[in-house]
Amino acid sequence: MLLLLALAIGAIALLAAMKADAVWFTIVPLGILVTGSTFARLSGWFDKKAGG
Repeated sequence: MLLLLALAIGAIALLAAMKADAVWFTIVPLGILVTGSTFARLSGWFDKKAGG
């Protein structure tokens, strides 16, 4: 999850360097977090292991 946060912060820095419109500062980081967390959940990364 911290990796997704780092990617979102990196995207914000990149958008700031590109002087993007304000709407992109909302859409891109949230898209990274939602898409990444959905992929991680579907991949089973958040499932508890049995016996551990």
